[in-house]
Amino acid sequence: MATQPALTERRTEKLDVRVSPSAKAKLQAAASAAHRSMSDFVMESALSRAEETLANRRIFGLDAEKWAAFQAALEAPARPLPRLQALLDEPGFFDSSAKR
Repeated sequence: MATQPALTERRTEKLDVRVSPSAKAKLQAAASAAHRSMSDFVMESALSRAEETLANRRIFGLDAEKWAAFQAALEAPARPLPRLQALLDEPGFFDSSAKR
């Protein structure tokens, strides 16, 4: 397993977690089986899950048909949005020429 930067940087923050006795026993057993301290095991597990969760929000897969449709949508010219344009053309509160 490659060392993650978050595991090698200086730990200055504390995270308290309340667990049931059975959950703590399971975590201790797993940490022992992995030859890791409880703190390292929980930190590695939590960071791994965090990376997985964040990756699922940044990366998505599409089949060929949906990919082509996605590409077409990106390449299509912007459609006019008159109400948005009117809002953008309206003077802002901090504009010196704003009529109040």
